Amino acid sequence: MPNLKEVRIRIASVKSTQQITSAMKMVAASKLRRAQNAILQMRPYAAKLKEILQNLSASLDAGDDSSVFSEQRQPDKVLLVVISSNRGLCGAFNANVMKAANKLMSEKYSEQYKSGNLSLITIGKKVSEFYGKRDYDVIESLDHLFDTLTFENISPVAEKLMKFYEEKKYDRIEIVYNQFKNAATQMLVNEQFLPVEPVDNEEGSAESIKADFIFEPNKKEIVRDLIPKSLKVQFYKALLDSFAAEHGARMTAMHLATDNAQELLKGLNLAYNKARQAAITNEILEIVSGAEALKG
Repeated sequence: MPNLKEVRIRIASVKSTQQITSAMKMVAASKLRRAQNAILQMRPYAAKLKEILQNLSASLDAGDDSSVFSEQRQPDKVLLVVISSNRGLCGAFNANVMKAANKLMSEKYSEQYKSGNLSLITIGKKVSEFYGKRDYDVIESLDHLFDTLTFENISPVAEKLMKFYEEKKYDRIEIVYNQFKNAATQMLVNEQFLPVEPVDNEEGSAESIKADFIFEPNKKEIVRDLIPKSLKVQFYKALLDSFAAEHGARMTAMHLATDNAQELLKGLNLAYNKARQAAITNEILEIVSGAEALKG
């Protein structure tokens, strides 16, 4: 049984850790509220814009130069954008993203990876450190994006990705990230960024989709303005989702850590009381033994 001093030191250490995790939980909850509001306000707009984009892309003629972003090509060269967090202490948040990206590379794009035609762009220090130390073709690390997460700062990155696809440096670009569902749940998502996926129309063909649109002033101008804007919004939404999911995962992890510290304190306090009781019992035995010895 540990002595009283050792148990007191452990109790003090656990209490200190509990105070830290409790404070981190409150900070994460405060940040989560802002991040959650941002993504919930963005989602309806992004979803509707994506729907319009898919319908518009499906209505374009195959030979139309304006449909470059919806051009379906054989994915010989693939770019994965993997999004994690800049900080840890958020449970399995970062590990799950890395596992999902690794699974994508080993299963869906195994041929591209083996032939050296698979590249990565990492966003978040955790994923940048992981892939930077290993044999992966990381063309860029954009860990600074989460410092100022605004549409204006994200847009140049989305434009760069569009330029990569337009210049045929890559035939497919996918984003791997955690999608925010609620404070306790994050959903791993592999989202195709480019080319724009065709609309899922079960009833009719592209001709029936075209009939639903009247292009004003003309198709080329709409495509030139709408598709790049929609792609920027989709990319911004992915980062907002990951940001909110990170704070949700951290708040949950710190809440569990605080509860575990409380349970650990109960066990340590019980051990401390037992050790103190044993020490008192020993002292009483020594006093009684001494008294009996004097009597003799």
